[in-house]
Amino acid sequence: MDKTKGLAYCGLACAVCGQNNSCAGCRNEGCKGRDWCKNFRCCREKGLNGCWECGDFPCSGGMLDKMRIRAFARFIKEHGGEEMLRCLGRNEAAGVAYHYEGQLTGDYDAFQTEEEVMDFIRNGSAAGL
Repeated sequence: MDKTKGLAYCGLACAVCGQNNSCAGCRNEGCKGRDWCKNFRCCREKGLNGCWECGDFPCSGGMLDKMRIRAFARFIKEHGGEEMLRCLGRNEAAGVAYHYEGQLTGDYDAFQTEEEVMDFIRNGSAAGL
């Protein structure tokens, strides 16, 4: 985990993303896709640290359309960014994969509901994994 990469405006966890080792993270302007990213632009325009701070959360038409990402942002809203990073770090140390090798999906994508994802963030284990 590289905590300096932090959390993206949408709730993605740049700190545990292994897809681009040279990326500084979303809020450090490292994401190459930030120009098209609705969540990046909106949070910057509103002066928010992330979507979870917005009165319109969760909105649609951006990264929050993806259930896992919406669950991550909801977890941050309910428990805070530091708790999110603590849980993700603990889970990573226990072998939970944020991304499978060469993919943009991982263990957090194996669920059907936001509540299941949030429980997995909290506990790092679930039936079937």
